Amino acid sequence: MPDLKDIPDNVRWKCAAECAAKLPALYEIAFRGALGNKYDALEQEIWMEIACMLRDVVHDCFLPVKDAREIARSIQSATIILFGPEYGGEVIELAGDNAVILVKRCPFLIHGHTLATEHEHVFSRCMALTLSAVPLLNKDYSARFVRTMCTGDRQCEIKIEKKPPAEKKEEKVGGKT
Repeated sequence: MPDLKDIPDNVRWKCAAECAAKLPALYEIAFRGALGNKYDALEQEIWMEIACMLRDVVHDCFLPVKDAREIARSIQSATIILFGPEYGGEVIELAGDNAVILVKRCPFLIHGHTLATEHEHVFSRCMALTLSAVPLLNKDYSARFVRTMCTGDRQCEIKIEKKPPAEKKEEKVGGKT
């Protein structure tokens, strides 16, 4: 039997990443019919937990998360580490400490299409992952989706922006404000 070390790292990584990217579509095929509407809520919980894994990758690899551009690039890098090089895009820095992640290739969309699953379900996974991951990386930032390939756009655009300052609550003194 050949030693695992004889298989090049890039071949092992490609196989592992392809498996990770196919799993959501395979689970959907297997369980959506049996669980019906419960499936979406359960799946979103899983993707929120994967956001914690993404945060761990960012921290373990010492990727920076001080501003919107760094958060966007770190999310992009961690996504490639977790799900493989089929993920492709770029980060655009905007004025005012904002950035946009442009996704031009999505492994979940690619494998979902190959396995004939519904594209709109891909969005709920990505949304749960991204909207959970950004504040885990830096509590002062949030994300919002501007465009998505799974709803027919040419590319995904995810804006990373600094949260507005929290409004100070007036303290009540003796029941009066």
